[in-house]
Amino acid sequence: QVQLVESGGGLVQAGGSLRLSCAASGSIVSINAMGWYRQAPGKQRELVATITSGGMTNYQDSVKGRFTISRDNARNTVYLQMNSLKFEDAAVYYCNAHGVTYSGSHGISYFRSDYWGQGTQVTVSS
Repeated sequence: QVQLVESGGGLVQAGGSLRLSCAASGSIVSINAMGWYRQAPGKQRELVATITSGGMTNYQDSVKGRFTISRDNARNTVYLQMNSLKFEDAAVYYCNAHGVTYSGSHGISYFRSDYWGQGTQVTVSS
């Protein structure tokens, strides 16, 4: 199986920066896309940014120009550099691995659409 472990969340002042990391581990063969989603209290989970294995990125409009997603394919790790943080960026941030092929016993390959991390809290203060 595959596990995603996030790190880097915390408390930051408005206008400050944080960098989130998410490492996928397991018998991974390939991951089509990795990304970050967030969920604020009382709101639905929303896409923040995604990046494909080829480096194509997609951002939510509200974070364009402030957040940068990057990926280390060799390490199956995705990063989210968040600058100029605003109060409305406060949420639990979840890492996602989409289109995951992994190897199981007897050399059999398996595919799973999505894996999720446990979430990391980002709090923005005044």
